Amino acid sequence: MPKTRISLATNNIDDLNEITKSIVDIAEKTKTKLYGPIPLPTKRLKITTRQSPDGEGKASFDRFEMRIHKRLIDIDANERALRLIMRVPIPESIQISIGVIE
Repeated sequence: MPKTRISLATNNIDDLNEITKSIVDIAEKTKTKLYGPIPLPTKRLKITTRQSPDGEGKASFDRFEMRIHKRLIDIDANERALRLIMRVPIPESIQISIGVIE
């Protein structure tokens, strides 16, 4: 039976956990077989900049970091479950992709 792969990525972990919980709840309601959510490694984007804009004074630096959290969910291709998943309100901060795999 074909499966549907849902991949989620965001920098806000609370939104990500909320969406994955709602997808898991839908799978339980429709009695669809669910694989996941599988946490993928967190990507850290780091930038170090100098505090002083003109180069004068002491060499002090600011360090900024943004973390990208990812989850992977495989669900059996149940039409009813997929319709319910498509209706879940997704915040703009979350990137989601849904595809069919064999």
